[in-house]
Amino acid sequence: MPATSPALDTEARADLGKLGELISHRRKALRVSAVAAAESAGMSRVTLHRIEHGEPAVTMGAYLNALHVLGLQLQVVEAVGTPKQRQASAEGMVRIDDYPQLRQLAWQLREGAEVTGEEALAIYERNWRHVDEAALEAHERELIDSLVARYGKGHLLV
Repeated sequence: MPATSPALDTEARADLGKLGELISHRRKALRVSAVAAAESAGMSRVTLHRIEHGEPAVTMGAYLNALHVLGLQLQVVEAVGTPKQRQASAEGMVRIDDYPQLRQLAWQLREGAEVTGEEALAIYERNWRHVDEAALEAHERELIDSLVARYGKGHLLV
């Protein structure tokens, strides 16, 4: 019987989901079957399936084995503020690099650039047709919602 999943906050759950997707995409890009990858990593196909779906009850060691057999390694980086701090940035300056869709829309701005909340909303509004709504991360969706509420003048992006 699988282990009980630990309680995760929204951002941690999203990170695990992204990690699982990365593992799945890499395996498929290499054209390695799930059975072959699982055997190489010393786990069952079911465990690999659970990893690829970002299940938190799977051990970190199993995640690392799956990464390594696919030629990947885990790198830990310091988060830029807490989710509340990132949302609060909507009230002041917005760091472009903290929001993947905004980074793509504002490709011409230097790395580490910051814009005001009004400027960020204007970038989203001008370029909304280029936003992949399905790929919006929760913290970026929260930013957009807070920008619309504060600066939107009754306009809705979606």
